[in-house]
This record gives sequence, structure tokens and C-alpha cells, in this order.
Amino acid sequence: MLPAYIRIHDAIKHDIDQGIWKIGSRLPSERDLSDSFDVSRMTLRQAITLLVDEGILERRVGSGTYVASQRVRDKMRGTTSFTEIIKSQGKEPSSQLISYKRCYPNDKEIRHLEITPKSYIIRMERVRYADDIPVVYEVTSVPEKLIRPFKREEVTEHFFQTLTNHGYIIGKSQQTISADIADKKLASYLAIEEGHAMLALTQTSYLEDGRPFEFVRSKYVAGRFEFYLENK
Repeated sequence: MLPAYIRIHDAIKHDIDQGIWKIGSRLPSERDLSDSFDVSRMTLRQAITLLVDEGILERRVGSGTYVASQRVRDKMRGTTSFTEIIKSQGKEPSSQLISYKRCYPNDKEIRHLEITPKSYIIRMERVRYADDIPVVYEVTSVPEKLIRPFKREEVTEHFFQTLTNHGYIIGKSQQTISADIADKKLASYLAIEEGHAMLALTQTSYLEDGRPFEFVRSKYVAGRFEFYLENK
């Protein structure tokens, strides 16, 4: 059975997702919420703190707790790294490297990176964080010959900046987004429940000369990240 504070967290988040509590609206007091859920104020506070850490709620000193007006957001325009997105929102990005290996590409990697079946790639798994909160699990594949001169840390920690530092010019990207749910593995990596709503992003990024240099499959935690379009 899930801990009480997790059940309360999920119930409040569900009500927010369903529009019962609108963006910017004030939640009832901790006393009223703890009575409603029939738990101690300490247990209720654990749930509220977790929602605040996830960016779903925000505390306003002397006023109360409100449904947050912003999550981590990615304006879908141009090619931008996760690190740049997080920094642009005033948050601190970090990563946990799960695996990093040299291998032959699978069919999708061959197609998206426009390489031959016998061309080596580097495939790495990472969990990416914003202010120490896990936001996304991603699998990134890049042509091995492109990054052969780079140190491993230059690829795993700030790949886009490394390319720029070595004279490469970043060009366009192609993205596909779909809905998904977290399996047991994702739930473990991202500190969420199995079955939690996810945003699945597939992205191929290109250099200015048209060469694809990165193929990424990402799973974002819904509620901690959102994409939006801006037309000019």
C-alpha cells in the first residue's frame, strides 16, 4: 500500500489535472485539507511539500498555497538543449548517467542518424533533473566518429556546448510528441508511481549543414514539464 502522503499527493494532483482547482487558485488551509483527508497535518504537509517541489503548487508567504502558474516549459521553436531550457527558467540542471556504451545502431538509429548498420554509435541513458527533481529519462544516440575527439564528460554533461566550442553550428531539429505511461523502470528512475502519465518525445537534431548529430528518445514526467507552441 502506498504511504498516505503519496495518496494525498496523487489525489490533489488529479483534482488539479481535472480542473477542479484552477491555475492560480488558492488551496484550502492545511487544517481543512488534513481534516478532509483524515490525516495529521504533518502527513498533509509532506504531500504539499512534494507537490511544491514538483512545481505543481507554490507557497506564498503570508497568503497560502496556490496552484502554480508555471511548470518547467519548453517553447518548441528551434533546437535547444535540456540544460539551456532549465537554466532559462532559473533552475539548476543536473544529470545522472545510467549507461554509456559504444555499439552498433538499431534500425531507428540508422534511419534517424543516416548512418550504415556497421557505423558505431554512442548510446547513453540519463535521468535529467531540475533543482534536483527528476524531470526526464532519456536515451541519446550520437555517431561515434563525430564525438571521438571529445572527452566522455563533454558528451554526457554539456554536449551542445561542446559541439559549439569545437566550431560546429547547431541547426534545426525534428520532434514528435505522444502520450505514454510510466512502467516499473521509469517509475523507479523518476520517483513516480507506475502508470503515471508521461510525455514521450522523439527528437532528431541536425548541424547547420544538414547532418543529423543526435537522436533522442525522452520520457518526461507529466506535471513537471510541459511543451508549448508559439507562432509569430
